[in-house]
Amino acid sequence: MFDAALSALGSLSEPSLLLMLAAGVIAGLVMGLIPGLGGTGAVAILLPVTFGMEPEQAFALLIGALAVVHTSDTVSAVLLGAPGSASASVTMLDGYAMARKGEAKRALSLAFLSSMAGGLIGALGLTLAIPLARPLVLSFASPELFMLTVLGVSLAAVLSRGNVVKGLLAGLLGLLLGFVGTSPTTAEERFTGGSLFLGDGLSLVAVALGIFGLAEIASRVGQRTVDRDMVSLGGGWMSGIKEWVTHWTQVIRGSLIGIWAGVLPGVGATAGTWLAYGQAVATAKDKRKFGKGDPRGIVGPESANNSVEAGDLIPTLLFGIPGGVPSAMLLGMLLTYGIQPGPAIVTEHLNLMYLIVWCFAIASIVGAFLCFLATPGLAKLTKVPFAVLGAGLLVIMLLGAFQEGGQIGDLWIMVALGAAGWLMKATDTPRAPFLIGFVLAIPMERYYYLTDSLYDGVGWLTRPGVLVFLAVLVGPLVWGLVKRTRRNRDQAADLGHRGEADLRHDDDEDTEQGMLKDSPWSLGFAVLTTVVFAVALGVSQTFSPEARLMPQLVSAGGLIMGLVLVWAELRTRRDGAAPRPGWTHDVTIAVRMFGAMALFLVLVMLGGYLVAVTLFVPGFLLYVARARPRTAIIYTVVLCLVLAALPSILPVDLPTGLLQG
Repeated sequence: MFDAALSALGSLSEPSLLLMLAAGVIAGLVMGLIPGLGGTGAVAILLPVTFGMEPEQAFALLIGALAVVHTSDTVSAVLLGAPGSASASVTMLDGYAMARKGEAKRALSLAFLSSMAGGLIGALGLTLAIPLARPLVLSFASPELFMLTVLGVSLAAVLSRGNVVKGLLAGLLGLLLGFVGTSPTTAEERFTGGSLFLGDGLSLVAVALGIFGLAEIASRVGQRTVDRDMVSLGGGWMSGIKEWVTHWTQVIRGSLIGIWAGVLPGVGATAGTWLAYGQAVATAKDKRKFGKGDPRGIVGPESANNSVEAGDLIPTLLFGIPGGVPSAMLLGMLLTYGIQPGPAIVTEHLNLMYLIVWCFAIASIVGAFLCFLATPGLAKLTKVPFAVLGAGLLVIMLLGAFQEGGQIGDLWIMVALGAAGWLMKATDTPRAPFLIGFVLAIPMERYYYLTDSLYDGVGWLTRPGVLVFLAVLVGPLVWGLVKRTRRNRDQAADLGHRGEADLRHDDDEDTEQGMLKDSPWSLGFAVLTTVVFAVALGVSQTFSPEARLMPQLVSAGGLIMGLVLVWAELRTRRDGAAPRPGWTHDVTIAVRMFGAMALFLVLVMLGGYLVAVTLFVPGFLLYVARARPRTAIIYTVVLCLVLAALPSILPVDLPTGLLQG
């Protein structure tokens, strides 16, 4: 193993790997500043760029971005009081308070150094996990691997926001969508409607960018201005650096908490940072300064948010259980390269695992160094309204989704899933279980088929490893039931319960309740998903016995969850709860936004990508973002020049239109 680690470090001397790592770090720093993107957006936008690369180059690019995205998201949290991601909202409590006192550089230096240390300690934790977990992973057979896939979807659902029904429903929807295409057991097409386009299944990039990227644009495109005045970069860098050294115990504790939060599926960076903040408050003798500019309120959470991403890679690489959305996309990329997580990766691709470790550690150091240098410039990006950024992000995301299959159909699927992702977000339905279910659908079916073929009956359920995983799966359900019973006995629930519930969400999910929760939209979503599962259950009857087994199980489970959710929605109205309005200004903006996306795709199909961008982007900037004509012209010209030059720099194809043909 030591030889593999040294070999992986030596491979980083190759210029191509260093270039990809540097590009990933820069992209991650920029994307961390944009509200709503975070690790999910960074990986999703860069994922299409990796097509055609070797696995080592692809992972150097993606890990470089993932390792630093939580370093730069602190800039807007400290300077504007508007965090770049949900996890940075913890740092905002003391960081923004410190900046308003004229000590912004002190706060940022504490945050950058803590993020760097958290990344290094997280990389060390991943390094130690490889030799410790390797014997366990090598002992797994198909029953244990099947249970691990079930565990990955179930835990992400159960631990999502405290709403088990919606979490399970989202996970089952993702599994059902993953079954679209050719069956891995019988080579039989399922849920394709005879379409050749759907025969190969749906694109991971289109699904991820639709559910998260386009949904985020539709949610935030109404932000046309930045109402907060940016505080000045006062204070001294050196005072923060000297002070950081005195809080080394908080760095270690926060990093360890972050690693643990990353290992647990469905917890994420936001929960890890809040847990680290909680321990900082609990272990402090003087708690009066927290929330008013206490450095411990910055050091602990910032150490945790980077180490979470490294901890998340432990179950993803070693067991095939993605703990969050970015790791789910990384797992999907592994599978596209033919690399199976678990026993195969620790025996056949050990060099790649250690390369990931080295990339994470180096990116953490370089990212912190660049943040110190570039903060004055990065701070200016935080003042750009999201509506202005949205035009460029939309063009980049749609172009990225086109690269995997080279078909316009992927873009229409992406827009449709974007609308579904926006509705899920607005109705407070977690999206992370959906994507994790989509990624794990085919591995789950393949491992179950092998288990069913190799073992008689259900005897495999008595294997020790399977029993352990069953206990891990049932444990959170039992614990949640016990806590619910206690809360029912004591109606005056204290703040601790509420805070604990708030921790249960993925890093890229909202921290507030859905704006359409308990509205006609939420009831309609429940009814629609129930109908989808009912139709899928009926259609699956036409498949062969081997091909219909998993779709039937998933459809039946989804039908039950859908009916439970419909009943819960109706009961809320029966109990006299005041329903929220069905049509709001946010709904109007979202409808117009998805209509604009559809119009853009029509322009692409007619005139090609460059023509569509030339016509669509200035109109979007003028009428949606309310930008100045000069800004719209310069923005469009620069974007078109970049797109025109892109195919000569990267393996990127621009969609062509009918008129071009």
